[in-house]
Amino acid sequence: MNRTSPASAGFIRLYTLAFLFFFANSVLTVALPLRSADAGLEQGGIGLMMGAYMLTCMLLRPLAGQWIGRFGPLAVMRGLLVVHAVTLLLYAVSGVEGYIWLRALQGAATAFFSMTMQAGIMERLEDKDRGQGLSLYTLSTMLPSLVGPLLAVELWERGGSSAFGGAMLLLALAAIAAGLSLPLPKASANQQSYTLRGLLESFGEIGRSRPLGISTFIMLLTSCIFGAIATFLPLYLISTNSGSVGIYLALQGATVVVCRFVFRKKIPSDGRWSAALILGLLLASAVGTQMLAVPQMLGSLLYLSAVFNGLALAFLYPTLTTYLSFALPTQARYTLMGLFMSSYDLGFALGGLAFGWIAQTWSYSTVFTCCTLLALIAFIVAALNGKKMNAQIAAS
Repeated sequence: MNRTSPASAGFIRLYTLAFLFFFANSVLTVALPLRSADAGLEQGGIGLMMGAYMLTCMLLRPLAGQWIGRFGPLAVMRGLLVVHAVTLLLYAVSGVEGYIWLRALQGAATAFFSMTMQAGIMERLEDKDRGQGLSLYTLSTMLPSLVGPLLAVELWERGGSSAFGGAMLLLALAAIAAGLSLPLPKASANQQSYTLRGLLESFGEIGRSRPLGISTFIMLLTSCIFGAIATFLPLYLISTNSGSVGIYLALQGATVVVCRFVFRKKIPSDGRWSAALILGLLLASAVGTQMLAVPQMLGSLLYLSAVFNGLALAFLYPTLTTYLSFALPTQARYTLMGLFMSSYDLGFALGGLAFGWIAQTWSYSTVFTCCTLLALIAFIVAALNGKKMNAQIAAS
């Protein structure tokens, strides 16, 4: 298969599609909790509704990896874009009672979308460019966080239901138009048989492979933090009048975008476990969430937590994903990568589900204190296993 550059015209089309796809997600992540709370849904119910998205995404990631191997990235992408567009149109006409099912359907589309995009990047780029390609892809998925939340708040405060429905219609049409011509391979480089038994047996690899197991555990804890921030930060800031939701999310998103673009070539792409980088990011996450737990003590300095949380968001996922793209065996790479990505989805879902009940029983400050503890646990696990991660790769 012909290799290309991560900055080629074809890959720019891929990044544009990713931007449009996740722009819809960023709008809904802020709009749905606000609309649901206004309709009388409590925090636990909102957490369940928002968690359904990532929970479905988690369950379908390994299956998506198998389908990509069997049918090829291009065919899978065409099917999922249809599902994505239909889901957005249903949001435009559905009431709050239907949101949980639509979130689940949206999660299914996201599972296949992200797996397909990353499969295309791994198959079309040279090894030395893989880290840069994944960084630019994840950058395009985070760019919507700069403007999506602002649009969601604007729609909530001034637009009403008709404006929300119109926005969903436009986003559905834009995603379909952007997906008409994509440089994705018709067939996967991994041409082996896929069975349900093989899919289930792949779960045991989490315990057998230290690189996969430790990376999955760290991603699970940190994505739980990301999920709690995404779900409850808007409600938290509005209820306590601690700051502007739009400014906070825009600043966090700007940190992610700047870091991923400026340092896109610095993402390690040599198959080595970058202990110093990962430990530093976990500490940044702990500082950022602890600052959220005590907003009354900080005043406007609260916005510094957006920078710390943005740093963790910017680098943890692409760093771990690039590392595993080298560390995992080629013959089962997509299925095992699907398992790893499922840990992100499960953690994000738990950030809404479990912490929703914590917020309802105690307080939002308790939620973010628990997030700090999770970041510190991930830091300890990473610190204890750093040398062993590279040792296992060298021995394999």
